[in-house]
Parts: sequence; structure tokens; C-alpha cells
Amino acid sequence: MERLPGGRRPRLESSLGLGRRSWEVTLDEERGRLAWRDPRPPRRARENCSVPISEIIAVEETELNKKQRNIGRWQKMAKLHAFTVYYVKKARNHRWRCSNVTFWCVDEHLCNQWIQALKELLEMQKSRPKQLLVYINPFGGKRQGKRIYEQKVAPLFSLASISTDVVITEHANHAKDNLFEVNIYKYDGVVCVGGDGMFSEVMHGLIGRMQKDSGIDQNNPKASLVQCNIRIGIIPAGILHQDCKGSTDCVCYSTVGISDPVTSALHIIIGDCQPLDVSSVHHNNTFLKYSVSLLGYGFYGDILKDSEKKRWMGPMRYDYSGFKTFLSHHYYEGTIAYQPAKHTHGSPRDKESCRTGCYICKKSEKQLAEQNKEHGLKHEEGEEEWKVIKGKFLAINAVNMSCACPRSPKGLSPAAHLADGSADLILVRKCSRFDFLRYLVRHTNQDDQFDFPFVDVFRVKCFQFTSKLSEDNESNVMDIGKKRFGQFCRDHPACCCNIVNSTWNCDGETLDSSAIEVRVHCQLMKLFARGIEENCKDEAAQSQSSIEQLL
Repeated sequence: MERLPGGRRPRLESSLGLGRRSWEVTLDEERGRLAWRDPRPPRRARENCSVPISEIIAVEETELNKKQRNIGRWQKMAKLHAFTVYYVKKARNHRWRCSNVTFWCVDEHLCNQWIQALKELLEMQKSRPKQLLVYINPFGGKRQGKRIYEQKVAPLFSLASISTDVVITEHANHAKDNLFEVNIYKYDGVVCVGGDGMFSEVMHGLIGRMQKDSGIDQNNPKASLVQCNIRIGIIPAGILHQDCKGSTDCVCYSTVGISDPVTSALHIIIGDCQPLDVSSVHHNNTFLKYSVSLLGYGFYGDILKDSEKKRWMGPMRYDYSGFKTFLSHHYYEGTIAYQPAKHTHGSPRDKESCRTGCYICKKSEKQLAEQNKEHGLKHEEGEEEWKVIKGKFLAINAVNMSCACPRSPKGLSPAAHLADGSADLILVRKCSRFDFLRYLVRHTNQDDQFDFPFVDVFRVKCFQFTSKLSEDNESNVMDIGKKRFGQFCRDHPACCCNIVNSTWNCDGETLDSSAIEVRVHCQLMKLFARGIEENCKDEAAQSQSSIEQLL
């Protein structure tokens, strides 16, 4: 096919068979769409159907089966040539499925022309992965990871001509350790199949490998980390639970909109890319963990700590521990020091949710880069920028994303953004058990969960915490903090709660230290995702049922 000036292909239009009827089919590279229209639609049928080229999975030459060949007079005239286009069908609630449509004609040359044109356009989709490294946890969740991958995901990767190297993990940190040994640069992405622990392993292994190769010391809390450009794909295969805000569920819901293996696989196939902020957690100049969803002290930390003792209960342990922790109503005294994220263009209460192509994330990242270039990191550490809060807290939560899930559709912070270089710091002060229940209930409805006198929320780029009576008070975990805080709460030498320190819940894993230093690294990693789309379907999905009726 001859090309137009600028290398574009001319618009390809043909009358092709679809079922028993002849349809007008158009391939428009400039608009980036494949469209087909029935020139004589029956009453109530949709006339136009289309799918973006970017959401076509594959195209294959097809042999018509017996039912498809029974199309009237054409079967008696000549041999039919056909091809099938596989594409993304968007259903309700952000669920994606692989659908297909088969066109036929009697001209073999015309059929080959369509196949070649479509395949050439798919080759131009440079963001699509061709080789993936896949880690499968066969023990996580309901032990369904291997089955889910083999039955639901692997066939789709094969259809899209994606080659894979699959590693079945055999022990804890297997994936993390392996990522430090393999040649990761030959892969277009790393896919994890399993529960919360598997995603955490892959994230830590990939980010850690990038810092090691770049000579960056992860134990330095002020180090400028190197961005990881190898995307991570998440195939959820674990148990859904809300109480401990598992990282896999939160990431899927906040970046894809649903926790569904097929949907996630299709996002990987078409090469979606969603930058993601990552928080580093340090204690005493020692690296502890990375976090992408929730850092929770107090309520959510106590739930996780108690549930770990009751693993024999299965998923029920989260509900049980949550109810038990609510009844205990423990509060913890401590001091929070934080730096406001002045570079961001939004606020935690502006009701501007993070969506596909979020302009707040783009503007905030650009402004932060300009500030760092102009002033450097030392400016960020200026003493005048720190704010200090002392008090008694039922919960201290820091989130890099909304942390939405089925039980909490809005999440812990509905307006949190995925890639703006900040975290939302939520402080729930000591209050009555009834008031705390009112606060928790608002996570399940549309009311403003921050509209309480005992709840404060701040958008921050880093923070430090130290508890009142922990052993960490006598260490120099926070040089800045020691200058400011001194000995606090001297008027109350005896804590009136039964437990001195809580535990930090870091994306579903406990931290050993209560005194921590947290810093947000803007867009440190990337996922095979596109963010939450507005709740609508594309034309192809809307018209699919009508097409099937016509066939």
C-alpha cells in the first residue's frame, strides 16, 4: 500500500462480510480507529461500531467454521477468505474483556491487504511489551495464582505474541532476590501474579536493583532515587480484604478501577503506562520499606498485628481483628513533623479525584522538577518548612493513593493522587468510640470523611513520627526532631492507654520500629495501567450486543 506524505497510510475502506450482511469497514490511521457500519441496519440496531487501534489486541487470518460458512449464496460462488480482529471490550465497573469480530470477503488479495495493514499499525504501538518476566506465587491467597495465570492470562499473552519467562516462587523473597540476579534490562516489564506479598517483593526487588545499578545508597533517607522505567504488571490472584488495605487490591482499584485478572492482563498487553509515587520509610538512617498505598499507625497497625496471630482463621481474621481493635479503642501519644507539599496543585478536600491523564499529577510533577532544579534538595530540608503536631491519636495514616476497594469505594482519601509527588497525611485524634465509628462509616458512603473536628488531613512530601514512650525516643532517629521536640507531654508521665506503642502497617506488612522517617519520591515507578477512566463504555462495547444479534 502506497503511503501519503509524512509516512501515513491512506484511509482503507472496503465492503466486507460480517455474518450474513455486507458492512462498510474503514481503517483510519489518522484518527486511530477501526470502524464498521451496516449501510442497511434493521430497525433499532446501531449503525456504527468502532474500536481504537490502540485497543486492538491482535489480528489473525481465520478459517470460517461450518456455521459461519452458511451465509447464503456466497458459499456457492467462491472460496471465502476471512480475518478476525481481537480487541478490548469495555464492560461496566471498569471491567475489560477480550472480544472479537470476523470479517470475510471473496478476494484473497483484499483480505491479505487488511491483515497486513492492521498488523503494521499494531507494530507501530511501541509501548506494547514483547517480552515479560512473570513471577507466580503458588501459595498466596487461595493458592489459585498458577491456575489463574495458566487459564486466564497466558492465553491472552500468547494471542498478543508476547513471550514470557515464568518463575514459580518457592519461598519468601524469592522474586525480590531473583530480580537482583537476572538481566532485567532485556524485559519490557515484570508481572507479578499473587497477593499482597508478591507485589511488594517485585516492587522492592525492581526499585532496589535500579538503585544498586546506579550506585545509590538506599539507607540514606535524603538520597534522590533513580526512577524505575521497567513497568510492573499486577495480576491479582489473592483474597480481597479491606481492613488491612492490602497493596495489590489498593493498587488495582486505584490504577485500573477493578481487581480482575483479565482486565489487568489486557492493560499489560496494550502497553498502558501509569507513573506512581513511592514512599521510602527509614529508621535511624536505615532503610525499612517502600510503600505505595497505606502507612497506618494505631488502628490499622493494631488490626494487622492482631490478625497475624490468627492466620488459622483465614480471611475472617481481618473482620475479627478489626472489630476487636475497634472495641479496645487504644490511642497513642506522639509527635508528627511534616513538610507541606507546596508544589501540588490540589488539596485533600478539593474532591478532584485522580483520573486517566490527570492534569494535577502532570502539573505537580512539572513544578516539583522545576523547584528541585532551581533550589536542590537542601532547600527542601529547610528548617522553616517543617510543621509539628503533638497529640493523642487513634490513627495516623499516610496514603499515596485513594486506597479504594469494594468495601470502601472512595477509600481513605478520595482526592489522593497517584503521581503528584505527595502523600495525604490523615490524623485521627482521640475521640469517643461513637465518633470514631461515625468516621469509619463515612468510608463506605458519600459523606465527607474529613468533616470532623478530631480529623486533620495534610498533603505532605515527607514526615517524621516518634511515639511518646517508645525506646526510639532516646535514639537520634530524627536529628531535626530532637532539636524541636525535646521531652514532650511531661505533665502526663503515665500513659493512660494499655499499650505503649502501636505497629506501623506498611502496605499490609508490619514494621519493627515505631519511629520512622518517610519521604515521597515522585513517579519513582511505573505500572501497566492508565488510571481510573470515567465510567463510560467505548462504541465497540456498546454495540457488541447488537452485532451479535445481527450475526
